[in-house]
Amino acid sequence: MNTPPIGPDDWAAIWLTLQLASVTTVLLLVLCTPLAWWLAHTRSRWRGPVGAVVALPLVLPPTVIGFYLLVSMGPGGAIGQLTEALGLGRLPFTFPGLVVGSLVYSLPFAVQPLQRAFEALGRRPLEVAATLGASPLDRFFSVALPLARPGFVTAAILSFAHTVGEFGVVLMLGGNIPGVTRVVSVQIYDHVEALEYAQAHWLAGGMVAFSFIVLMLLHWLQPRGGR
Repeated sequence: MNTPPIGPDDWAAIWLTLQLASVTTVLLLVLCTPLAWWLAHTRSRWRGPVGAVVALPLVLPPTVIGFYLLVSMGPGGAIGQLTEALGLGRLPFTFPGLVVGSLVYSLPFAVQPLQRAFEALGRRPLEVAATLGASPLDRFFSVALPLARPGFVTAAILSFAHTVGEFGVVLMLGGNIPGVTRVVSVQIYDHVEALEYAQAHWLAGGMVAFSFIVLMLLHWLQPRGGR
């Protein structure tokens, strides 16, 4: 009897990956919106260093990020001691630990599109709203957020897709625990190690198709120039 191309472990990895990407994307949009707003409008001397820290995951090897997260979340790390003191236990090799790692790893893919969208607004719409009596909070929610909607869509798509494609960070921080931390990229690696190329082809091909769809969506969402 032939082995099915995608087995229960593969479906479990797919489901876990979708859960991780969804949770990470929602949290990134919530957490990165005020940060992107600050970066877009501040004149503080800290703008450059903060922007550089946000962009670090773009240039650092994922294993480096995963290693330092593992150390900081471990029993001797500051984050690990804090979570232990709060009764949350240790985050490495758990799904919440993967979420934290994914937030760090996908941070620039959420912040930068939002920052560009806020910068593109300019000050004119907010000034007009201010003259009409809108408070700063009302101007942000009623004017800035609706006008920056394309940036939010781009940030959501990029954050979700980038989290789906994680490998180094999740492997360093979460290991390879079925149903807990084994995502699609790690499952493909396991298939290749076991010389199960047929199963690896199905999962890898799905990742290629998913990545192509994401790029096409981003292309369609780009504003068209015209005269």
